[in-house]
Amino acid sequence: MSIFNKGQQALASRIDIGTDIVKWKDWRWQLKNSIRSVERFEFLTGITFDDAEKRRLQKTFSHFPLSVTPYYLSLINRDNYTNDPVFKQAFGSVQELEVQDSEFSDPLAEDKDSPVTGITHRYPDRVLFHVSNICSMYCRHCTRKRKVGDIDYIPSKEALKEGLDYIRGNSKVRDVLLSGGDPLMLPDDMIDWLLEEITAIDHVEIVRIGTRMPVVLPYRITSSLVDILKKYHPLWLNTHFNHPREITSSAREALKMLADAGIPLGNQSVLLSDVNDCPRIIKDLVHKLVQNRVRPYYLYQCDLSEGLSHFRTPVGKGIEIMESLIGHTTGFCVPTYVIDAPGGGGKIPVTPNYIISWSTNKVVLRNYEGIITTYKEPEKYETRLCDRNCKECEMELGLTEPDDYLALGIEKLLSDQDNTISLIPGDNMRHQNRKENGRSDNQE
Repeated sequence: MSIFNKGQQALASRIDIGTDIVKWKDWRWQLKNSIRSVERFEFLTGITFDDAEKRRLQKTFSHFPLSVTPYYLSLINRDNYTNDPVFKQAFGSVQELEVQDSEFSDPLAEDKDSPVTGITHRYPDRVLFHVSNICSMYCRHCTRKRKVGDIDYIPSKEALKEGLDYIRGNSKVRDVLLSGGDPLMLPDDMIDWLLEEITAIDHVEIVRIGTRMPVVLPYRITSSLVDILKKYHPLWLNTHFNHPREITSSAREALKMLADAGIPLGNQSVLLSDVNDCPRIIKDLVHKLVQNRVRPYYLYQCDLSEGLSHFRTPVGKGIEIMESLIGHTTGFCVPTYVIDAPGGGGKIPVTPNYIISWSTNKVVLRNYEGIITTYKEPEKYETRLCDRNCKECEMELGLTEPDDYLALGIEKLLSDQDNTISLIPGDNMRHQNRKENGRSDNQE
């Protein structure tokens, strides 16, 4: 059980005299008393800013709103707040107004890949369903800062039905990710209705929820919410711990409730300068996650959203961290380090290079210790040409029914049944000249 420690009790009393542990653990009380101004932050923490800095901060929050739950506020180390990872994620900085030329309001082109309101359809077999712009806390490193805090977008059932209709009409969609904002900001009955509607669609195989509630407002994970979620298996939940300090007794209690309900849990961390860009911090984080039955899923390079340059690290720092994990800890403790490609290219895995060289018969590899070794290729391997005609394939596929499958990208170049030999950018001048001169290629 989480406990009402002295720091939390003192903070609760400053918010509302007489507040007890029952009120403190009521997620609605937490939301009602969220900290949304510099003055309120100063009053509750005792941390003060001079007038000039306060004016700059207020200018920042007029662009990117401030909202911190009392629970998450209570985790700040007030004696060393300028170096505190919780403070840096929650409170904000005047550096957020320093927008670089390389930064965008929508760096992942989610709006461009949105066929209907609320849906981002980037990958062939899955969609992101944006069901709310509201969060219990506005994280300062959020990639959707353009949307989060938009109080005008609290969707009704009617607003969500357009997204549901889109999913129903696209039989290739087997995976639906509920995102936001935070989907768990919706009321229980709305979550229940939404999950019932989605899981009733025949071609939807799994539903995922992306939420930071176990981190910033663990009291939202109530027994009634868990009872709703576990009705809709297979349901997966990914959360967003960035630092070991965030895994408190209250967070562990919330994760236990979810895991005990049979909900597989994953974690998506963002690599943040002066917050967690340290091999020891990330290793401690992933170890604490798996102790609480949470699989480290992704380690994200910080996106090119507006005002995030002070959070971004070189990619080399992420590679260094991956080198400190691979081989040095349990395999399922190691997340996939990814860059979510600007412009909507999707997640690109970035890993240290373990293949040194290869020939027809051997692959030369190195391990995490630096040992160099070889792997002998098979002497006899009969190439099986694949024409994608699954109905007549001699392999025991065990599929219920063949798929009309079309290869894309690099997979297309490797395909036996496709004659494409190159992927050519559409604005390649040399190939434009060929087309104008009436010449053709078997290149794409």
